[in-house]
Parts: sequence; C-alpha cells; structure tokens
Amino acid sequence: MHDKKILVKCTTDLQTIFKKSIFAKKLVMVSEKDFISTDFASIEKGSFQWSSPSNIALVKYWGKKENQIPANPSISFTLNNCKTITKLDFSKKETNDTFSFDLLFEGKPKEDFKPKIQKFFERIEKYCPYLKQYHFTIDTENTFPHSSGIASSASGMAALSMNIMSLEKALNPTITDDFFYQKASFLARLGSGSACRSIKGNVVVWGKHDEILTSSDLFGVEFPSQLHENFHNYQDTILLVDKGEKQVSSTVGHDLMHNHPYASTRFEQAHTNLSALKKVLENGNLDEFIKIVESEALTLHAMMMTSMPYFILMKPNTLEIINKIWKFRNQTNIPICFTLDAGANVHVLYPENVSETVLQFIQDELVGYCQNGNYICDIIGNGSQLM
Repeated sequence: MHDKKILVKCTTDLQTIFKKSIFAKKLVMVSEKDFISTDFASIEKGSFQWSSPSNIALVKYWGKKENQIPANPSISFTLNNCKTITKLDFSKKETNDTFSFDLLFEGKPKEDFKPKIQKFFERIEKYCPYLKQYHFTIDTENTFPHSSGIASSASGMAALSMNIMSLEKALNPTITDDFFYQKASFLARLGSGSACRSIKGNVVVWGKHDEILTSSDLFGVEFPSQLHENFHNYQDTILLVDKGEKQVSSTVGHDLMHNHPYASTRFEQAHTNLSALKKVLENGNLDEFIKIVESEALTLHAMMMTSMPYFILMKPNTLEIINKIWKFRNQTNIPICFTLDAGANVHVLYPENVSETVLQFIQDELVGYCQNGNYICDIIGNGSQLM
C-alpha cells in the first residue's frame, strides 16, 4: 500500500513536470503570426492613458538582426521615476486608407516626432489592422527633463504600445491579460528594441536564452526566479554627464556590429554573463553582481571603440566618475557600482540599505562632474501603469 502511494505521488509529480514543460514550450514557441489581430469589433471613440518607465540594462544587447530582433539576450532593471506618460484619444474616421494622427509633446504640437510614429505604425499595421480606422491624438510627456540625456524612446514606445493594446482590448474583450502584456511588449520592440523591457516586471529578460524557458526574441519576459531581497528597492542614481545629442545614434551603433571583428565573441559573452547574473539575482551575491554589471558596461563601450568606423560616447567626466566610484568602493567596502547606457551618463547602482551614505558620496564627490550639477534619483519599479 505504501509503495502504491509513492507510485501515485511520483506519477503526479511527473505529470506536473510534464505539464509545466509543455506550458513553457508553448510560451517559447509563440510566433509573430500569433499577434496578428483578426477578430475585433468597432468603437466610435475613446481615450486611454498609460505611464511607462525607462529601464537600464545590466547585460547589454548591442547589435540587431532584421525586424528588431536582438543579436544577443539582455536583462534590465525597470525604473520607477523616469517614465513617459502618454494619453491616446481616438475617433472613428470615414476613410481607412492612411494613418491619421496628431502628436503633442507636453501639450504642444511636435512635428519632428511624427516621422518616428509614422514608421512605428507602418511596422505594426500587420498586427493591428484597425489602426487606419481611427484618427489619434497622442499627447505625451516625460517625468524627466527633455534633452536630459535619458533615452526616452524605450519609455515612449512602451507607453504608446500600452495605449494601443488598450484599444485592442476594447475592440476584442476576449484577449487575456497575459496576451495583452505580451503583445504590448512585442509592439513596443518594433518601435524601439529596449522598449519591450519597459512593459511589465521589475527585472525583465529580452532575447532567447537556454536557461530561461519563457524567454523570446519577440518580447520581454519577467525574470522567472525569485529576486533575492538584496535587490529589492535597488537604487539607481543617474548622473547626467552630457545632455547633448550623441554624435552616433544607437541605431547606427547597432548596425556596426554586423561586420564587427569581435561580434561573435561578444554575443557568446552576453549569454555567459546572463547565466551568471541569473544566479546572482537569485542568491544575492553583490560582489559578483558588481563584476558582471561593470564588465558589461565597459564591454558595450569597447564594442563602440573597436567598430569600423570607431567612436567614443563616454566623456572625460564619465571616466572621472568611474574612478571615483572604484576608489570609494575600495575604501568603504560599500557595494556601489556603475553601469552605462549608449552615452556618457553614469547609472550608479546600490542597495537601499546604504542609500544615505551613497547619496552623500554622490553629492560630495560626483555631482561636480555632472552637467549643471544635474542628477536623477530612481529605484526599481514594476512596469507600465494605467492612469
């Protein structure tokens, strides 16, 4: 009798494992065709408003394939304070032959933003064929200063995608919440690659990785493991070293990876680092976190400096800040580290329990290297929010 109970338990466990593996496989095998909307009703007019945050990659992606597919997987912290708030008003129009929209930034017309939105609509029309049925008024603003040196494409495209999915949900109320967020991330990626990591979750993975069964090149997914308490409320103080326009855009930089002499090694390194960082986020090892994150930041810029043509986005003050952080960490053993985006600004990362000491260090030692003394205090957030 006892043996039968064991057999029943083993059989039940195997069935559970089998179901989970089938579920994971099903998620992984989602294709672009699954996001084509074919069943939708008609609504005359309406309005939605969403906020979406920026994010900072810990393992960077640098290099794209066709259709905004990443050359390697990445993982990011979702921010909380640096966000875009976008309101979408829509009304039915008589003809369905063109896209029709007005674009406002902070309540005023912004004509130079319109080509990017036009291109985005063209990319997603296949998946959202109802777009030409409506005239849209897109009113958007950032909680961080315009031209502050913080990339707003991720938060902006994420917020717009959330609004579009709210419209789709209204047109087809049967779609599930999981599909809603998954397709929003899919659409956001077509606007700006990293935008797919600004939809949902405090830590987000984008790009296929063998150790994360739900991961996909098509959309971002929430980090599947339990995040160690060391990373709860993790702080990110963004030092605005240079608020000017970059001399080389990220789009151009990504393209230069196609013939980069170190591209294949870099892509392999990203996979290895993501495996290592996955363990760190689970076990809370801050020393290993620092090594991986800082190495990734410097590798990103090393790819820029070794492409052809080569370029440098760091500024002298970027290096001054990095050296100050290293010196402070060596003297105090406080687990503070830096990461960089594709620019000169420095993201200073540290646990919440040392925030008072670190902020004092930033004010005393680092603010002088910021343009006009500007910096932004942020923290890990949870993704887009309906307003």
